[in-house]
Amino acid sequence: MKRAHRKSPERARPIRTKRDFEGASKLVKNLSGKADLDSTAEIRLQALLRELDKFEELEEEDDNSAEEIEYAGPRRRWSDD
Repeated sequence: MKRAHRKSPERARPIRTKRDFEGASKLVKNLSGKADLDSTAEIRLQALLRELDKFEELEEEDDNSAEEIEYAGPRRRWSDD
């Protein structure tokens, strides 16, 4: 007999792409607009918001590190010096 896999409402799937971010944003807007959310939906909403925050932080870090790079040309190996 197969066991049914139940999704955990405390965890949301990690957001790795801009497309994932946009889809999660739409879902958050949809869920937040509903007044009669049960506790499971509220927990899922909070998990999605945490994942959205993580993605935004990673995007900001990537933007900052890209600005710090002075030379965008090909990298040389240590043996080329």
